[in-house]
Amino acid sequence: MSTSELPASHAELMDGVYRWQRHFYDLTRKYYLLGRDRLISGLDVPAGGTVLELGCGTGRNIVLAARRYPGARFFGLDISAEMLETASAAMVREGLSSRVALARGDATDFDAKALFGLESFDRIFVSYSLSMIPGWEKTVSAALAALSPDGSLHVVDFGQQEALPGWFRTLLRGWLRKFHVEPRESLRDVLESESARVGASLRFRTLYRGYAWLAVVGQRS
Repeated sequence: MSTSELPASHAELMDGVYRWQRHFYDLTRKYYLLGRDRLISGLDVPAGGTVLELGCGTGRNIVLAARRYPGARFFGLDISAEMLETASAAMVREGLSSRVALARGDATDFDAKALFGLESFDRIFVSYSLSMIPGWEKTVSAALAALSPDGSLHVVDFGQQEALPGWFRTLLRGWLRKFHVEPRESLRDVLESESARVGASLRFRTLYRGYAWLAVVGQRS
């Protein structure tokens, strides 16, 4: 999908949300986007591997992953031009421009070959983005379609706060709605269905009493 074909309403919404927030996004999100670093440590990228982040935002996760896996190449996709501007600056600042390619695109429908010159990736990860993407289920399908045969998809996002007090859940949901974020109640069901469809395994974990969910789809039969 070309930039001109991006869903205008959502792209404009995200640019509006992050036009100013992107300047202090990482400073604030570290307190409640829990489990991101655990996802990165579990990527286990093979030597010379390729890694794609869908909904890369400011590039914070790519920077940390690139430091942890110095032999890998990284790619980032985001629908927000504002976030990509911040991410691009971060790659230059961290000296990662030669190892990281960024592109604007829709995570529910993207052409990896056209955007990055690659048809598949060894690792794909989605960190706290599915809860912001309309039609997020299509992102799961698109990610699995872009995986190499031995690749794996890694997801971390808000859970349903299953074992946390009701008042906490109410406050959190109210706060998240201000940023157009909706925890996906059916995330596990969708991942199970998509894993079965492609003949892959699924590892699913709840973190921090259900505050976050962490999943890995891989090892296709």
